[in-house]
Amino acid sequence: MAFQKTIKSEISFTGIGIHTGKIINIRLIPAQRDTGVVFYRKDKGVSFKAKLPFVIDTSLATTIGFDGIKIRTVEHLLASFHALGITNIIVELDGGEIPVMDGSALKFVEAILQVGIAKQGKTMPILKITNPFIYEEKFSRVSVFPHKGFRITYKIFYEHPLIGEQTLSMDINGTNFVREIAPARTFGFLRDIQYLLKNGFARGGSLDNAIVLDEKGLVGSSLRFRDEFVRHKILDALGDFSLLGYPLQGHFVIEKGGHTAHVNFLKNLLQAGCFELTEEPYFSFSLSPQTV
Repeated sequence: MAFQKTIKSEISFTGIGIHTGKIINIRLIPAQRDTGVVFYRKDKGVSFKAKLPFVIDTSLATTIGFDGIKIRTVEHLLASFHALGITNIIVELDGGEIPVMDGSALKFVEAILQVGIAKQGKTMPILKITNPFIYEEKFSRVSVFPHKGFRITYKIFYEHPLIGEQTLSMDINGTNFVREIAPARTFGFLRDIQYLLKNGFARGGSLDNAIVLDEKGLVGSSLRFRDEFVRHKILDALGDFSLLGYPLQGHFVIEKGGHTAHVNFLKNLLQAGCFELTEEPYFSFSLSPQTV
C-alpha cells in the first residue's frame, strides 16, 4: 500500500520563469492528510489542485489553471513530488510560473530531502494498469502495460548529431530519480529562439537554465549525462503523469512524446478504463543516506 506523505517543514525558492521571464517566489508548505497537491496564487487569491481537469495548455510546458488564473511549467516540481511520494503539499507562489531553477528538478529534490519527508499514517489507492492501452497522435505513441512496479520507457529522435535516437527504460524509485532523472535539464535549439520569443516563450531562458544546441553541438555548456535529453523527457513525463493524482503501477512506453501527447494519453486512458484503484502492496522505494 502507498502511504500519504508531506514535507516536514516549509521550503522557499526564488527564481525566474523560463517562459515569462519574471522573478517568482514560491513556498512549499506541509499539508494535512487528504489535501492533495494544491497550488495557491497568492497574488490572485486563487487555489486549485494539480489534477488533470485543471490542465489548460501544453505548449512547451504544462500549464494548469482555473477561472482565468494560470500557472505555467509545473512539470519539474510535480515530478519531484511524484517520485518522492509526496501526496499532500501546498505550493504558494506570487506569479504565473514555477521558477525553472537550473532547468532540472535537482534543486527541488535536494531541498525536499534536506527538510525531510513525513509519512502521514493514512494510505491512498494505487492506480494499477490491468490491461494494455495504446494512444497515438501525429508522430507520438504512448502505450501502457501491466507491470509490477512503475516503469517508464522513453524513446526520442532528433535530427541532430548530439541527440539522434535515444532510448532509456527504468523502474522509477526515489533513489534513481534523484540520481539519474532529476538532474537532467531542459533543452532547446538556437535556431528556434527568435520564434519562441516572438510567441511568448523562453523569455527567461539562458545558458544557466537550459541546454542550448546549435547545428553542430552544445552552446557554452556540457552534458551531465550522455543521454541527458531522453532523461529530461522522462522527468517531464513523470510530472505530467502525476496529474492523475495517484501512485502508478504499470509500464509506460512513450515514443516521440511531449506534454500534449502525455496529457491526451492520460485523458484517453481514463476513458478506456484499463486500470483499477487498489490498496495492494506498492512496489515503492526507500531513499538511502547516499541519495544526494
